[in-house]
Amino acid sequence: MIDSEDIGALLGADGPFARELPNFAPRPAQQAMARAVQHAIAECETLIAEAGTGTGKTYAYLVPALLSGERVIVSTGTKALQDQLFFRDLPKVRSVLGARLKTALLKGRANYLCLYRLDQTVREGASMDRPQAEQLATIRAWSARTRRGDRMELAEVPEDSPLWLRVTSTPENCLGVECPFYEGCHVVTARREAQEADLVVVNHHLLFADLALKQEGFGEILPGAQAFILDEAHQIPELAGQFFSQSLSARQLTELAQDALSECNGMTGAIGLLLEPVQALQEAVRKLRLTLDPLPPRGPFGDLLQREGAQPGLRDVSDLLAALTDVLASQAERSRGLMNVHERAASLTERLDRIIEEHSAQDVRWYELFPRGFALHATPLDLAAPLRAMRERTQAAWIHTSATLSVAGQFGHFARQLGLDDPQTLSLESPFDYARQALCYMPDGLPDPSARDHTERVIDAVLPVLQASDGRAFLLFTSHRALRRAAELLTDRVPWPLYVQGTAPRHRLLEEFRASGHGVLLGAASFWEGVDVAGDALSVVVIDKLPFAAPDDPVLQARLEALEQAGVNPFMGWQVPSAVIALKQGAGRLIRDVHDRGVLVLCDPRLTSKGYGRLFLASLPPMPRTRDLAQVKAFFEHAPHGVADAADAAARGSF
Repeated sequence: MIDSEDIGALLGADGPFARELPNFAPRPAQQAMARAVQHAIAECETLIAEAGTGTGKTYAYLVPALLSGERVIVSTGTKALQDQLFFRDLPKVRSVLGARLKTALLKGRANYLCLYRLDQTVREGASMDRPQAEQLATIRAWSARTRRGDRMELAEVPEDSPLWLRVTSTPENCLGVECPFYEGCHVVTARREAQEADLVVVNHHLLFADLALKQEGFGEILPGAQAFILDEAHQIPELAGQFFSQSLSARQLTELAQDALSECNGMTGAIGLLLEPVQALQEAVRKLRLTLDPLPPRGPFGDLLQREGAQPGLRDVSDLLAALTDVLASQAERSRGLMNVHERAASLTERLDRIIEEHSAQDVRWYELFPRGFALHATPLDLAAPLRAMRERTQAAWIHTSATLSVAGQFGHFARQLGLDDPQTLSLESPFDYARQALCYMPDGLPDPSARDHTERVIDAVLPVLQASDGRAFLLFTSHRALRRAAELLTDRVPWPLYVQGTAPRHRLLEEFRASGHGVLLGAASFWEGVDVAGDALSVVVIDKLPFAAPDDPVLQARLEALEQAGVNPFMGWQVPSAVIALKQGAGRLIRDVHDRGVLVLCDPRLTSKGYGRLFLASLPPMPRTRDLAQVKAFFEHAPHGVADAADAAARGSF
């Protein structure tokens, strides 16, 4: 094991990483972050570390984590990043350090094949269509050879296949120790390995699901740890809202009904008792969804209650769910499966009553509508208190890191959202030479974003840039409506392949975009972050508007009203800082490597016409800015010296 006295030196020019890893480049910012993480773990402190793209933050936290001698949980933003960390980065760091520690990868149960549910699905397989029958045969063959049971191993069955819902479990339908397949259970195996490990790699969804369950008095899934390291921590405020909410969905109710009937197999008389209440509940859920159809996709619960027929519909669902729960109670002792369904029904009954009747002034009640379902929620107005209590219970170090946590160099907004009182902070600039690698182009004469023809004018302004770059662009939109309109406008006007979000799975669009070399990808929402396209395939990122949160978000509306009542300007105190962080994420797609070059096109005139625009510009990487299309063309026409010319010109006429 390597001496960890100077953790920064390990990552320096004379350290083992520089000696043993090809293409490893020592970075002072990486070394500074490693020292800060080491100190936070040792002193059990809270740290916010913003590390610009290219800093090497993964190694900067893995090295001190592995050398700390403490049990550490590392949480990432997505399952894909989780796999990358566990299978690519962690083995390299362990090898260089010679760290003989136990490590484990743990995901939510929906990622693991459930042998009991697979067996049930095989028995019911006669009713499947041919494609699903073929997918089921593929899953069965894989089940015989997989050790982990992680569905990410099986690329042959699409991630969005409905079959996965039938062969994975949920907390509600898991049979626990009474399952006939318990000894071979992949979820149990993964959790056991996590309990025994020194370092566990999880994702934010699992982390908060577990911590929220512990808050409610259930057993913990994750092992107790002395340190929690949260990568992509800018996602935490939104995710925490989901996991500290009370929620109930039409899907949960219909799955409960279906599982109740499935558990009747082999139980004499059970189907006769359960069929009628199950069908009545399913019909009530269907009717309620039809009643809500004219409402907007999401809104305050009060708007739902004012819809004619909604209150009687809710009462019907509540009464029929309670009636089904009573019938299930009479059958619960007959099998573990029926007992499990009864427990789920009782839990959903309690949750529905709480959302409808027993709400607190501290909660925001709201609804969502989906094409075939709905969800009802009660979300805490202020997440700082439950998050602070959660951290205090762990008595651990908490390290939050991302490339986008600050607003004009200040961490106040992020810290307030999470209830972080007097945290240690660290801001590390990207090592990339933005002055020479990048150019920010802000086209002149674009209308206000609310103008009816804004998207048309954006496309007109962007087309000359795409011609100069020969495609190779991301066009990022703040709404799906604008995205669809832009796709219509570009379809017959560009010679490059177009990749439009929604026409294929996200991963496939990205693979095809990278392979094309000259593609133009149009995306919204999920394409603003977590997308890494290094090299020549991406040389332009266009952002149509400042990414302010949707004004129809009922939780946001309630929070803004609460801020106003507390004497805080909700626009400058919440909306602007949140939009700044989102803009930084979108802009961060452009330069991913020391060799990348590209142009960031910002199409919102409020950046210069409004006072708050300065906050956005001050939060972006230090790249030259221009309104001159000729400088954009020069950037692409000339080799790197053209960037310097553009930088000099932009500096002379900066705004």
